[in-house]
Amino acid sequence: MKGRATDITYRPVGIIYTPFKEPRGTPIQPAAAAGVNGKVVIFPEYAEGLKDLEGFSHVILIYHFHLIRRSMLRVRPFLDDEMHGVFSTRAPCRPNPIGISVVRLKRLEGNVLHVQDVDIVNETPLLDIKPYVPEFDVRAVEKTGWLEKNARRSSEFRDDGRFVE
Repeated sequence: MKGRATDITYRPVGIIYTPFKEPRGTPIQPAAAAGVNGKVVIFPEYAEGLKDLEGFSHVILIYHFHLIRRSMLRVRPFLDDEMHGVFSTRAPCRPNPIGISVVRLKRLEGNVLHVQDVDIVNETPLLDIKPYVPEFDVRAVEKTGWLEKNARRSSEFRDDGRFVE
């Protein structure tokens, strides 16, 4: 396939700190982590890139699922008992273990972001930050596939460790 990259390397720009010491027990989505506080420490060499970020109430954190040791193409996700293709889920055991979370930005102090509604395991490597802008990021959705029956129940679920054991 023309243009297919064989190797892609990313370097973390910071570390995410949260109260969740392991995947087991961690909320499975930010909506299920309402009120949970965390910190994002940006490495000094990237701190200049935080200029003007405090003007946003929410940010998108893009991170590496550092505790995932294997990928799976079919998974039994937290919100269903059936097997699904990994690309139709938000399961962490992906071919490229990249996660995203929209969190509330409470304040910015130097190179430290104080965030809320965080559903991420402690000491997760941060790959990038983007401002959350409803005009760009919110879409009218007609269907949500297999998640339609359980998506509203995400706050009832916690990680049970199934993807790291």
